[in-house]
Amino acid sequence: MTDYTLKDLGWSPFFAAQTDPETLDFAARISTVARDRVTVLSPHGTLILRTPETTGDYAVGDWVLTTPDRGAVAERLERQTSLKRRAAGHDVSAQLIAANVETFGIVTSCNEDFNIARLERYLALAASAGCIPLIILTKSDLCDDPHSYAKQAERLSPLVAAVTLNATDPDELDTLAPWCRNGQTLVLAGSSGVGKSTLSNLLTGGDAATQGIREDDAKGRHTTTSRDLARTRFGGWLIDTPGMRSLPLADVADGIEAVFEDIETLAAACKFNDCAHETEPGCAIQAAVEAGDIDPNRLKRWQKLKREDAQNSEALHEARARHRSLHKTYRGAQSAKRDRDGR
Repeated sequence: MTDYTLKDLGWSPFFAAQTDPETLDFAARISTVARDRVTVLSPHGTLILRTPETTGDYAVGDWVLTTPDRGAVAERLERQTSLKRRAAGHDVSAQLIAANVETFGIVTSCNEDFNIARLERYLALAASAGCIPLIILTKSDLCDDPHSYAKQAERLSPLVAAVTLNATDPDELDTLAPWCRNGQTLVLAGSSGVGKSTLSNLLTGGDAATQGIREDDAKGRHTTTSRDLARTRFGGWLIDTPGMRSLPLADVADGIEAVFEDIETLAAACKFNDCAHETEPGCAIQAAVEAGDIDPNRLKRWQKLKREDAQNSEALHEARARHRSLHKTYRGAQSAKRDRDGR
């Protein structure tokens, strides 16, 4: 059994401000989330805790306070960063990906998996969550000019850093050290088959299964099926995530604004406040497109993400309002029943 100090686990003044000397001894960090319980790492070792509510309210990386007997969660601390997306399919809900992550590692490869539109989605998610975005380009050994991919990635936003590496070469793992050492937490996300599990194995000394990719479309199968918090060889923490076939966005308007800051700035200069940036007179964005300053494809991607985020955000807010209304009705019915039984 390995015991860690709070500092080892990524404790910071942000979390310390939410505790006092009496509760500090009960702080722990969630390493895995199961259906009805969570596993946490703490200075007292690894603990399995019951939760007072559904585990869907918890994410790998969360900090919690345990009950005095260290058998259950007493309180979840406020998150410093929170990565979430709209759940895939028809489920109108937000799905937590990870919490309290400093760096969001977006893994793609130097082949057909490299997709500008998908990268912009991930970058909007990272910016909205407050994470540092890092684009990790794997399979550099199979590409004639991997640095051309890195240049394309870094042009997407001034917030982005991009690195290229061969995920199967242990000597190249030092490239990622600045983002996962000294208690820092790095989360890896991306499509299946891009080398996330291979990177995870090398960074943590784990043995997650890996599978090959189809040569015709560079796509792979899911190998990571759950999330966990694992110690890296550099002294930080890694959260690997299952391969994502889709990344529906919701409540990330601020992230889209950050990634497309150039277009957002131009939009503010349009003649009309409700400009659709299509054929309206005085449209600063269309003027920039005509001048060659804005790529028309980038404009289309921005418009698509804005529409999607607005629609999904509205659906989420309506679903939350319905849930609150049903909860209020349920509590009212319970109260009325207690009053009748009391009589």
